[in-house]
Amino acid sequence: MKAIGFTKHLNINNPNSLFEFEKDVPSPKGHDLLVKVSAVSVNPVDVIVRRSGHNTLNTPKVIGWDACGVVVKVGNKVSLFAPGDRVFYAGSFKRPGSNSEYQLVDERIVGSAPKKLSNAEAAAMPLTSLTAYEALFEQLSIPQDKSANTGKTILIINGAGGVGSIATQLAANAGLTVIASASRLESINWVKKLGAKYTVNHRKNLVNEVRTLGYKYVDYILELKDIDSHWQEICELIKPEGSIASITENKRPINLRLLTPKKATFAWEWMYTKSYYHTSDMQTQHDILDEISKQLDQGKLQCTLTQSLLPLNARNLRKAHSLVETGHMIGKVVVSKWNN
Repeated sequence: MKAIGFTKHLNINNPNSLFEFEKDVPSPKGHDLLVKVSAVSVNPVDVIVRRSGHNTLNTPKVIGWDACGVVVKVGNKVSLFAPGDRVFYAGSFKRPGSNSEYQLVDERIVGSAPKKLSNAEAAAMPLTSLTAYEALFEQLSIPQDKSANTGKTILIINGAGGVGSIATQLAANAGLTVIASASRLESINWVKKLGAKYTVNHRKNLVNEVRTLGYKYVDYILELKDIDSHWQEICELIKPEGSIASITENKRPINLRLLTPKKATFAWEWMYTKSYYHTSDMQTQHDILDEISKQLDQGKLQCTLTQSLLPLNARNLRKAHSLVETGHMIGKVVVSKWNN
């Protein structure tokens, strides 16, 4: 089968930063599905993994965590899917990625692809949807009963990015007043279209920005870009007994003592935790993706695909990485269709 990978951590403009090669088609065992990949999307994690490191690898590393495709074979313990099923998923951090014609993925982190979405549209959704859903409803413990959220506010920092675009919709659908940060006119319009009632500029002082709206504190904060720069503002804006979650790693120590007087809680969200450690609740990712699929088909959620590239080859994958590397992506970029 064809696959796209790298052996050196090179600038994306270098043709060898991602290149095509041949490898054997893997065989499914246990809970594995063998999926024929139709489309993949690129996330910031793809860029981070590709760029991070200095060693030359002996064999090419295949990355990629978002995919839509069709199940062609199953392992002997599979019960959730059968050959011919169309699926979407974000995969595991510990296994070869989706940038290949065929991929093995554990059924417990796979969902049934939305019927009303194209392969490209479906491939745009898994990683960001899982991250947003877990951050809001597991890490922040936000009730999904709209009546319980009446009058409550959430600040989403970087609302126009991949995760922010889903989190804004899910939070608004759950009855929260969403304040999303966005710094450009196109990103401001994007998050308002997705359900944000207010926007603030994360390039300015967020405390001043939020308080100008008439809110001294907010009940929840979801941090999706540069926790180091915003930590002081987050601690000032969070309501006493409020909750904070972040998906971005700190590069310097964060002072949790700033939360002590407010008895506020802080939690990390890493979408890969369940598959990385095979936690007892690993199959909740299957359930979440099925719920996301249902909401997409019902029109309760809007697909966040904004750029689509054809065909699925090394050149277009490098182009997709370049778009994500700018840091100005609104929504998601997808690369579709292998040339046989």
